[in-house]
Amino acid sequence: MTTEGEEAGTARTDVRDLIAAKGHAVVNARAAVTRLETAFAAGHLERTPALDLYLGDLMRALEQDDGEKLGGKSAEAARFILRAIDRELDRA
Repeated sequence: MTTEGEEAGTARTDVRDLIAAKGHAVVNARAAVTRLETAFAAGHLERTPALDLYLGDLMRALEQDDGEKLGGKSAEAARFILRAIDRELDRA
C-alpha cells in the first residue's frame, strides 16, 4: 500500500534529502529515522514490513555505548541500509 497525498510526498522528499545530504552517514541516518518516525506517527506514511526490517537493522548498526565512536563499518552499514529505505519509500 502506498500512502498518497501532499504530506506523504513531502515526507518522502524530506527523507530522501536527508539520505542524500552531505555529511556523516550516521548523522544523516539518525535524522532520516527521526523524520520517518514523525511521518509514521502523523499517519503521513505507512510502515511496511520491509521498512520495519530496515529500520531495525539500521538501529543496530547505529548502536553505541556512552562515549564510544562509531567506526567506518557503522557508517557503511548505514549508507547501505539507507539505500534500501530509499527504495522502499514509494511503498510506504
